[in-house]
Amino acid sequence: MALSEQELFERYGQQFKAGHILFEEGDDGDETYIILSGSIRIIKRMEQGDRTLAIIPADEFVGEMATLLNEPRSATAIVEEDAKLLVVKTNTFEAMIKANSGIAQKIIKKLAERIKKSNKQLEIMMFKDANRKVVYGLVNAAEDGESVDNGILIKIEETDLALMTGVELLKVQEILQKLITAKLIINADNGFIMTNKKSLFKFLEYLTLKEEVGKFTSDALKTIIADQRSQADIRDA
Repeated sequence: MALSEQELFERYGQQFKAGHILFEEGDDGDETYIILSGSIRIIKRMEQGDRTLAIIPADEFVGEMATLLNEPRSATAIVEEDAKLLVVKTNTFEAMIKANSGIAQKIIKKLAERIKKSNKQLEIMMFKDANRKVVYGLVNAAEDGESVDNGILIKIEETDLALMTGVELLKVQEILQKLITAKLIINADNGFIMTNKKSLFKFLEYLTLKEEVGKFTSDALKTIIADQRSQADIRDA
């Protein structure tokens, strides 16, 4: 018989205040955390400061990969909002899944969604053009966005977008400013609002073409200068 959420919480549940560190990068991974309420911020400790990788909301889970693969934690997890979590030890993980098929189905679904997101991020990293990387990064982030009156609220910081796309922060800021000037995105307190997805892609085509034409013009100019120098050298000889 499947256990109710209340029964699961009585057996595995704990409550955590915002700011509590669930685990640090490099820690042993012997627990999976299923989020019943609240949210968890996943960060990467870097020399230039902490970088947010994701904010995981309720009805999802964190820490499962280290648990399943018996490997150290690959990032740090901090409670973003007061949270109620199911804290599942490795040796009880299988038993819990067997006792509640709903939990098992949710885990399988979330793992599939994460694989899909990882594949999309790999596609972004394969692009050579920084404009394309940033725009596709915004569009992918918009899938988890919130509908608002003038578009979709994308909760992402410039530094997170740089980390996601592999584009330098200054270049990301430059591209975002172009999108803001073109009124394709709007600055918001906790991210950006994407006003029109189709127009965003049309603008991407324009930026890409402009960059290609600029490169062509630059290369042609270099060739002309090189020819002129060569001819001058011949005359001097």
